[in-house]
Amino acid sequence: MKISHFKFYLVLTLALTITASLQGQNNPLPRPSLESLIQYALEHNFAIEQAQERIIEQEGLIVEVKADFLPNATLDSFYSEMSDELVQGPVDIDSQNWNVAINVRQVIYSGGSIRSSLRAQNFVREAVVYELQSVIDEVVRQTRIAYYDVLLARDRIVVQEQNVELLEEQLEDVQNRFEAETISQFDLLRAEVELANAQPALIRANNAFRNAIDNLYLIIGYESDGNVNYYDQSFLGELSFRPYAYNLNSLIIQAKESRPEVVALRNIADARKEGISVAKAGYLPEIFLTTGYELAKYQESLRLTESTTGWSIGLQSSWALFDGRRTRGRVMQARSQQRQAEIDVEEQKLTVDVEVRRAVSSLTEAEELAEAAQKVVEQAEESLRLAQARFDAGAATQLDVLQAQVALTDARTNELESNYSYLVAVANLRRAAGDTEYTVNN
Repeated sequence: MKISHFKFYLVLTLALTITASLQGQNNPLPRPSLESLIQYALEHNFAIEQAQERIIEQEGLIVEVKADFLPNATLDSFYSEMSDELVQGPVDIDSQNWNVAINVRQVIYSGGSIRSSLRAQNFVREAVVYELQSVIDEVVRQTRIAYYDVLLARDRIVVQEQNVELLEEQLEDVQNRFEAETISQFDLLRAEVELANAQPALIRANNAFRNAIDNLYLIIGYESDGNVNYYDQSFLGELSFRPYAYNLNSLIIQAKESRPEVVALRNIADARKEGISVAKAGYLPEIFLTTGYELAKYQESLRLTESTTGWSIGLQSSWALFDGRRTRGRVMQARSQQRQAEIDVEEQKLTVDVEVRRAVSSLTEAEELAEAAQKVVEQAEESLRLAQARFDAGAATQLDVLQAQVALTDARTNELESNYSYLVAVANLRRAAGDTEYTVNN
């Protein structure tokens, strides 16, 4: 899946900023579905808001650079008064002097440094926008995984409740058999102990569920007003195993070309290239057009209020014939910075390559474990059924039934964890490959 273009993410940034500003202090509880939670995170996550502000900051730098293209106008004023000792002489001199002037200065030629600086800042702006995209991608990945954490914790509660329910049924059956004097008190005590041992696991599962919800809402940026108990929500979705189709070579090519981290570094490298032109401008002259209009005290008059006016226009230039090799040093630095940026791009591409391969490897492992876990649950259910039937027929002991029950609980827990690991592996692979589709396909 190809990455969206720069303009799309700029529009997305503005849209998210406007959305957040319109909502103000209104922070309703998001719907407990993955789609709604991802959308909420896009609008409220603090890391995304910080990345948006960095774009605005970069826009300010561009405005600052553009100022060099425009004329600079200043209003200058001057007033002075000299002591009597300084004004004494053969000619009467007024001890007071003043003038007010508007001066305008416009650059005509700067060796191309201004245009190169502007192009460099535009490249940096695009890099910052792609950094925003990277932050968004990471927030989406974290939201997915945190959501899966909630589902895993929720389903673990179900497994433990099923375990407790079966143990209660087992205890009831054992009590009936004990009263009928067909089994010993030891069997009754063992059934009571197994039921008691199952309670802490259920308590821990409930606490893990609450902690998972807290972590999810931390990631998406939800802050409760205290009037809503978000632990009571019924989260939608299942930890189901559905194979994810992919092609390794296509994913690697896609990631190297479209991962926002790579594209951002490419823009930084382009900005560093423009920095060479900025540094080389030190070898060339600067030419400015200057003009002004002045109101000043009339020098031949002794009266402070008598004044004269006039305008001026001219050219100003500056050319460093020898600057102690300062410009040469700046050019060397700029070229080295460009080369470093190019190395960063190549290093990031290699990092992306490895991330995709590792993500695929993890996905392969998770897929094999998920497929195996499904079969184990089926076998454990059948094993418990047979153990109970044999126990009812007197051909098996209570220990056999309890062991089969423990095996079924472990198998169900392993299936949940395997499905969870698979969904997390898919989320990591999508992030590594630069998949920016935020719809829910697991």
